Parts: sequence; C-alpha cells; structure tokens
Amino acid sequence: MSELVSSGTVPLQARSAEGSGPSVDLSKVVKKYDVRGRAGTELTVEVAHALGAAFADHLEAEPIILAHDMRISSPELSRAFAEGAVRRGSVVTFAGLSSTDQLYCASGLREQAGAIFTASHNPAPDNGIKLCRPGARPISRDTGLAEIQKRAERYLEAGTVPEAEGGSVTEQDTLADYIDTMLRLVPLPEGKPLKVVVDAANAMAGHTVPPLAERLDGIEVIGLHFTLDGTFPHHEANPLDPENLRDLQAAVVREGADLGLAFDGDADRCFAVDETGAAISASTITAMIAEREIARARAAGEAAPAIVANLVSSRHVREVVEEAGGRCVRSKVGHSLIKAVMAQENAVFGGEHSAHYYFRDFFFADSGMLAALHVLAALRESGALASSLTAQYAPYSSSGELNSVVDDAHAATAAVQERLAEIAAVQGNELSVDWLDGMTVHCWGEDVPESQRWWLSLRGSNTEPLLRLNVEAAEEGQMQHIRDEVLTAIRAIA
Repeated sequence: MSELVSSGTVPLQARSAEGSGPSVDLSKVVKKYDVRGRAGTELTVEVAHALGAAFADHLEAEPIILAHDMRISSPELSRAFAEGAVRRGSVVTFAGLSSTDQLYCASGLREQAGAIFTASHNPAPDNGIKLCRPGARPISRDTGLAEIQKRAERYLEAGTVPEAEGGSVTEQDTLADYIDTMLRLVPLPEGKPLKVVVDAANAMAGHTVPPLAERLDGIEVIGLHFTLDGTFPHHEANPLDPENLRDLQAAVVREGADLGLAFDGDADRCFAVDETGAAISASTITAMIAEREIARARAAGEAAPAIVANLVSSRHVREVVEEAGGRCVRSKVGHSLIKAVMAQENAVFGGEHSAHYYFRDFFFADSGMLAALHVLAALRESGALASSLTAQYAPYSSSGELNSVVDDAHAATAAVQERLAEIAAVQGNELSVDWLDGMTVHCWGEDVPESQRWWLSLRGSNTEPLLRLNVEAAEEGQMQHIRDEVLTAIRAIA
C-alpha cells in the first residue's frame, strides 16, 4: 500500500481486540444524506476506515475518487477511509484538497464514484463525508447509505477488515479540469469591468476562486479570508447566518464593489449581496438562473424545459419559469431528493432556498461556482446595478426561514392550521393545503385581494426538534401578520 495511505494510520484490526467486539451503532453520524459528526469522538479514524471499506463493498470494488476539505481532521480521516477502501480491493484516486463541486466534477468527468471529507458549514470541530456514485449521482440513506452503515458497523464489531486483492491508491489533481468545466458551462460575455468581493471564510473557495479569477477578463476579485484554515478564525463558513455576511457587506460598500459573493465551507453553495451590501435571496438567484437556462435550452430546440424548485422557494420562481416558457416542478427539501427529481424530469436547472443550485449539464449536481458565474454573467449582460437587476426577481415580501423548538410538531402544526383557517374565515378567503413536505398553505387565488395574498410552508427538521416556517405575501404587512400569528400559535404549544 502506498505511503499516502499508510502514513499516519494503522489498520483497523491492529486498533481493536481480536474477535467480535461490542455492538456498534453509527446512526448518530450516518445522517439522511451524508455522514456528519464530531471529529475524533464520533467520526474517528476507526469509523472512517470502516466506512471506506463498507463503501468499497457497496460499490463492489469500483474505483473511487477521494478528496477532502481544509478541516484540521480531514487529512487523517481521509487517509483512514482510503486505507479501508483499498483493503477491500478498490482503486482509490486521491485528489487532495477539493471543494465538493470539484469532487462532483471529477466523478462526472471520469464516471467514477466519489467521496469527500467535509462538514460543509458545520463548526470547526465537526467533519463528515459526502458520497456519490459514478457520474456524481447522490447516495442517501434510502439509496445505499443505510447499507454502508450496517457494513461499517459489522467491521467495527468484528475488529477487522478482511483484505481483498487489487486495491491500490494513486494521486491526481482535479482542479484544472474543474476550472475548465466551470468556464465552459458559463462563459462570461464581454462587457463593463466589474469589481467583486468574495468571502471564502478561510474555507474551500479560497482554493477554487483564485485560479478561476485569473481567467476572468475585466473582473477584479477582492478576496476576503482566502487563507485555508480549518479553525475558521474570522467567522464560521455558514452564510445562511446573517452574522457571517457582515465582513462581506462591509467590504462591498468600502470597496465600491458591484457585487459580493460568499461561499460555505465546502463551496457547493453561493450567497450574494448587491452593491449596497443587501443580501440577495436564494429564490431571487434561482429565478434569475432559471430564466437564463430556459432561454439557452429553448434556443437549442428544447420545448418547455423543466426547472425544479423546492417547496420553500418563492412563488415568483414559478411565475418566472412559466413566463419564460419553462415548466416548474415542485420538490421536497433535500439535495438527494431534488437531484432525483431533476434526473426524473431531465430538468435543466434546480434551486433550493438554502442556496444549493443544480445544473443538468453538471451531472445534475450542485455548484456554488456555477451559480456565481451565472450572476456575474447576468450582471455584465444587463449593465445594471445588482440591486436593480435582482429587484425584478423578488416582487414579494418574505419572512426568511424561522425556526421554533417544539416537543410535539404534530400538535403545533395542527394549532397553526386551525388558526390560519380562522384568519381566512374572517377575511372571507379559501385556503388550499398540501402535505408534500410538512404543511404548505396557500391563500393566493385570483379572487383573493392582493393585500390578503400569502402562502407558507411549515415543516419539521429531519435532525432536530424544530419547526421551520417560511411565509411569503404580496405585501409586507400581510406577511408580518401571518408570520406573527403562526409563531404565536406555535409557541403556545411549545
């Protein structure tokens, strides 16, 4: 076995007593869509080794591309994972430092399964693993992750991983292919010079943005926190938290920049702020990119290209899609779910309220960098200020996602439904309710006065005792009214 794999790690059977060990339960770290846990205590080198072996078994020893982010624990954990996979006969290509969409790109271009050690936007002590099949096809609990967990648990209980023939490891840098792919899929048009501030949060955008920026003519990139540092010394790599956008917003105003971009820890999500420092919602970016991708697909002769948007996305996404000649398909929340719907519908693009953006031409996978390039291209083509450009895609008032801790989500949801029915009855309006993913309530018919039009989504978290509320209305006052009434009903139960 090569020095890359064996250095700093010890085979699993040398770490454990011979024979059958105690019962092992990995359900705390093996989540619905990936592996995630505290490095060193929950996600240990032994667990990573066993999961690597189990992943190789699940793939029947197909080749694996393996990468990792800049977290302090990532090199050791990825070596242990590689060791386990090689021990079960897999040929592992070790790609080293990588963003998640860089790993997806390598998996898609090479038609090989992939694994990347990252905890995305989680705090510094955490780590995790995202897995995919060849062609960047996702693996979730329902499509193989549960089986991988069980195999890994058996290896840990036995205290040994039997050795199979044929395993080996090589190294390969995938960054150049990734940059070429990004610029091929979204070539930037000529136009006015742009100044853009990018906050990498000391995470993987600090690895991928600089080489891409070198090839962007007429775009000055001002970098914030580009030094890779798994301790996140400036702020967490979670742009969903408004506090983590403060540095970016201040820098955009200070530098007189045209746009600000922020990436999460593994750089598969991208957030934007306009020239005033105001945050641009993910639904706004979804609508903008959907319009562009529909136009491109129709120009190539495709009738009614499909766009997938999760059920928390703004109502205006559907309106933009239909006006552009596309077909909007509604999805549950979750990257594995939306990827499956995209493949089923052959959708050209998909977007989520969490700032995940998916592209058919990128193996139906998500990429924060492709989304960023689309925003830059639209800004350059329009010649307008970012605030003016994006305003047309955000005509409604939104609450954003509001979380409430609850012990009984069903009781709280029922209380909300009852209260909303009372409000609608007083106003003389009818509600429509569906249960695709939690409860979605619409009060937006043609006979509803514009000042009373609203809709909301109320759904439970998959991992925490939380109810997640999103409210949107035609007018700010109605949004605030519905938001406050629902929160009051929830908190009365909580």
